[in-house]
Amino acid sequence: MDTEPTISFEIFPPAGAASEDALWRTVSRLEPLNPAFVSVTYGAGGSTQERSTAILDRLVADTSLDAAAHITCVGRSRSEIDAIAEDWAGRGIRRIVALRGDAPDGMEGFQPHPDGYRNAADLVAGLRRIADFEIAVGAYPETHPDAASPEADLDNLKRKLDAGASSAITQFFFNAETYLRFRDRAVAAGITQSIIPGILPVTNFAKVVTFSERCGTTVPNWMHELFEGLDEDVETRRLVAASTACDLCNLLKAEGVSAFHIYTLNRAELSMAICRRLGVRPRMDAAA
Repeated sequence: MDTEPTISFEIFPPAGAASEDALWRTVSRLEPLNPAFVSVTYGAGGSTQERSTAILDRLVADTSLDAAAHITCVGRSRSEIDAIAEDWAGRGIRRIVALRGDAPDGMEGFQPHPDGYRNAADLVAGLRRIADFEIAVGAYPETHPDAASPEADLDNLKRKLDAGASSAITQFFFNAETYLRFRDRAVAAGITQSIIPGILPVTNFAKVVTFSERCGTTVPNWMHELFEGLDEDVETRRLVAASTACDLCNLLKAEGVSAFHIYTLNRAELSMAICRRLGVRPRMDAAA
């Protein structure tokens, strides 16, 4: 029997009451799958900090889930970030996803706060001084748009891990070979920590294309062909999205990948389909 892989999920703070109700319905459906953790994103410059913290509090208080808080270097001093991390530690948060973050809209390129952490490696080292957090960082199989070269980007990943992070979660990608080549390069560079593939089920292909252009992710021609003409055909698009994501995950699993981080977009159905195809089943005690 195949070993059941480890799954984790990402959710984001919803904008309104109706969206929040939908989020918690999603959480209740995903909880029985016993994920390793559920991470909660954090808007640029901390723009969703209060909502993110409220979700983290509820995950800790009302669910069995291990909650992970996102934090970035953008727009805050070291002391402000340290205070946020200390507050999270006091609330029972033991996991953090530490990211440099992107420049806010209207700003040309990332600029560290004058009194802030300079980059993600600096941030990880600072967080390690505050509490014994389990820290994950970002990784970019197709190279971060700001990196001088793929080699420089890989060096930066190693610095983040050497600073005290225990794992990395990748930006989404759509070809298994993209991740596998990156994993091989990371091992050759002396990286021993787990690099968890980030999986994005495609719910809106046009939006994914636009976002991929910004973050440097390749949308292969075969995906354009698969989704062509489906803009108004929601049901067929959903089936294609599920099969595409499941195929990717099973190709990776066949190559020895044992952990997956799913960007849920606050919707349960595609994430549950992926888990089902990977052999992840609800816990019997949760289903009882």
